[in-house]
Amino acid sequence: MARQLGEILDWPVYHLDTYFWKPGWVPTPNEEWDVFLEELVQEEKWIMDGNYGRTLDIRLKQANVIILLDFSKWITVYQVLKRRVMYQGKSRPDMNEGCPERLDLDFVKWVWSFRKTKLPGIMEKIQLYKDKNVIILKSPKEVRRFLAHAGELKR
Repeated sequence: MARQLGEILDWPVYHLDTYFWKPGWVPTPNEEWDVFLEELVQEEKWIMDGNYGRTLDIRLKQANVIILLDFSKWITVYQVLKRRVMYQGKSRPDMNEGCPERLDLDFVKWVWSFRKTKLPGIMEKIQLYKDKNVIILKSPKEVRRFLAHAGELKR
């Protein structure tokens, strides 16, 4: 979705996984990550794709529009499994080179429980930014409908 929205709006898209994970699945140290995000959100226009809850406030403060995908756990797990099959043994387009697609039980459990364990905290943070335009999309169909009208965000 981020890639498609970037094409529609002609805005740069930053897939956070691409920047956070170094080759061999080595994470970026917290201080370096924070500085990177603080600099990135100063750009005039951007679309960022990714979760990274610890630094969510950095993005929320500077965003004009917040889009949250709140799909069912069934859809989300299906998409994770599909992604694993599609990119088996290679890095996906929104991931750094040297980070071949992988899947483990802990990640599947994290995805499965996300709406129960992580989403309430995210929603709580979003509520603090009442001046922001918040869009919550609950299905791939809603995403398609949103993208069909996304050009209106250019204004």
